[in-house]
Amino acid sequence: MKLSEVAQKLGCRLEGPPELEIRGVAGIEHAEAGQITFLANRRYFPLLKTTRASAVLVEEGITLEREASLPALAALRSGNPYLAFAQAIELFYQPPRYAPGIHPTAIIAKSARIGEVAHVGPYCYVDEDVEIGRNAVLHSFVTIYRGAKIGDDFFSHAHAVVREFCRLGNRVILQNGVVIGGDGFGFAKQRDGTWHKMLQAGPAVLEDDVEVQANSCVDRATIGETRIAGGAKIDDLVLVGHGSRVGANTLLCGQVGLAGSTKVGSDCILAGQVGSGGHVTIGDRTMITAQSGIPHDLAGNTHYSGSPCVDHRQWLKNAAALNRMPDLQKRVRELEAEVEKLKSR
Repeated sequence: MKLSEVAQKLGCRLEGPPELEIRGVAGIEHAEAGQITFLANRRYFPLLKTTRASAVLVEEGITLEREASLPALAALRSGNPYLAFAQAIELFYQPPRYAPGIHPTAIIAKSARIGEVAHVGPYCYVDEDVEIGRNAVLHSFVTIYRGAKIGDDFFSHAHAVVREFCRLGNRVILQNGVVIGGDGFGFAKQRDGTWHKMLQAGPAVLEDDVEVQANSCVDRATIGETRIAGGAKIDDLVLVGHGSRVGANTLLCGQVGLAGSTKVGSDCILAGQVGSGGHVTIGDRTMITAQSGIPHDLAGNTHYSGSPCVDHRQWLKNAAALNRMPDLQKRVRELEAEVEKLKSR
């Protein structure tokens, strides 16, 4: 594909030879001649001098400096180089397509209704009273429990499970090993010290354009529902506890754990291994740094860090003070020694 064609399709301003042939995309450290890369983080600026890519997606105003031994580097100017790079991948890589049809090893209940142009792969199971919209792909070993309702353009990778009566919107993607609507962790203590299992009667609901990545779980609710709002993205190994709510376009990164009845607002980012206590509310547009712990409600439009988490700027001050602690301890010991000397005189 010509560089000029790539620029046109991505809506970028081209600085460089329009006839340059582009055959793919790659990261800035590994790109070769004939490939496009991108620069969205200033820490990688020095790599502009040494990358072997033929073109780079970059913001306006950034000067491209090169080592003399390397050919010139063309620029595709974009207001959002990372998004443009994501769209460039789509120009050069086409994921596998799955032909409509039901594999002979799949089991589909008579009362189940599956829309047009569906692909149901080997050893899938679709239970009674299930409804799935058009253009669905159930890859293999996918299980849809009784009464589940799923919209159009559903894509379920191998070994994903949607439990009974759960509701999924349009364009939902479940990666391998996802469980939607598994039992919430609810047990009541009995007099003899044993635990009585509480029925988990409420479904999990995923709205339009939600993606849940590998081996994550969105538990069903004891009563009511667990809800993931439209456009939210859930990373690998995440647990959304029973009765929780996750707002629109929120990101839950790897190994996040939300205890039961947690409410997370819209446009939030919870970085890796963030954990919340139960019945906590997190406001809209909240950023929470990796490994932070959330024991109480958090106001929105704020960046938090630490365990228990505090305002990020306060956490930086706390961390700086902690780093000085050995010196402070040494100074205290010295002062104590001086006091003892004065007492002994």
